[in-house]
Amino acid sequence: MARMPLVSVVQATPVPDDPGATVDKVGELVGAARAEGAELCLLPEAFVGGYPKGSTFGGYVGGRTDAGREEFGRYWESAITVPGPEAGRLAEVARSNRVHLVVGVVERAGGTLYCAVLTFGPDGALVGKRRKLMPTGAERMVWGFGDGSTLQVHDTALGRLGAVICWENYMPLLRTTMYHKGIEIYCAPTADGRPTWVSTMRHIAVEGRCFVLSCNQFARRSDFPAHQQNLVGAQPDDVVATGGSCIVGPLGEILAGPAWDGEQTLFAEIDLAALPRARYDFDAVGHCARPDVFRLTVDQTVREAVAYASDQDPTADPRSTR
Repeated sequence: MARMPLVSVVQATPVPDDPGATVDKVGELVGAARAEGAELCLLPEAFVGGYPKGSTFGGYVGGRTDAGREEFGRYWESAITVPGPEAGRLAEVARSNRVHLVVGVVERAGGTLYCAVLTFGPDGALVGKRRKLMPTGAERMVWGFGDGSTLQVHDTALGRLGAVICWENYMPLLRTTMYHKGIEIYCAPTADGRPTWVSTMRHIAVEGRCFVLSCNQFARRSDFPAHQQNLVGAQPDDVVATGGSCIVGPLGEILAGPAWDGEQTLFAEIDLAALPRARYDFDAVGHCARPDVFRLTVDQTVREAVAYASDQDPTADPRSTR
């Protein structure tokens, strides 16, 4: 009989403006999930560093406010570096609990912030870092764009594991890329708590014939910093992030959730032997692909703003050696 590992999605609220305290909370939540037998824990998008739902950062077409710049400065300070102290502590959470950990973070690199997902193995090794390829709407004011080099799917003891972040899940070609990479455990950390999101997760599970784990935060206005403008909630008890986390099987069956009532952790056993049976009548990148009609080209090049020529290149700019 095939082994059926227990996986979990942890719907929770981060500690505002305090990545260190948020990592402490990750440790508590993961420890509790592991005590229930979970071998994989997924946490929401931008959990460490915070998803600034309802913030404007003082931006408008043609201008920025001084107060908005101050708010962005505080948000930048709350982000983490990878590698860095908080990332190292997340690695220790995975190692000490012997668990696969997939967690959304706000990554600081130079003067730019990225919405990223870190995946750690049960030995604490950083298996991969995914940067959100396409920040959605106003997210583009505060987050940079990832490149194709982080479109990764990882071999793990549980199966082939990857992450697609929030509204990236509405990008058909990105989904196709992950299917072609053989994703089996499809993690979808998100900030979308609308009822329609669950329908999207079920569609992806059926389309990709994979297990889909979706995880969102649950938060009220009082969970956000008092200084942070919020156009979603005005009163302390107003719900700003509604949750909706769920786990879905490869034929679209809901295995756990959706969770709409506060912080909670969902669990489900997954049977990878179900995947070939599910693909018997549909394989989006196999027998249903029709490559004679449709082809997708994916650029996985690392795209840096500056590339330095070799010292032996006589045309090199001498400033490049400084």
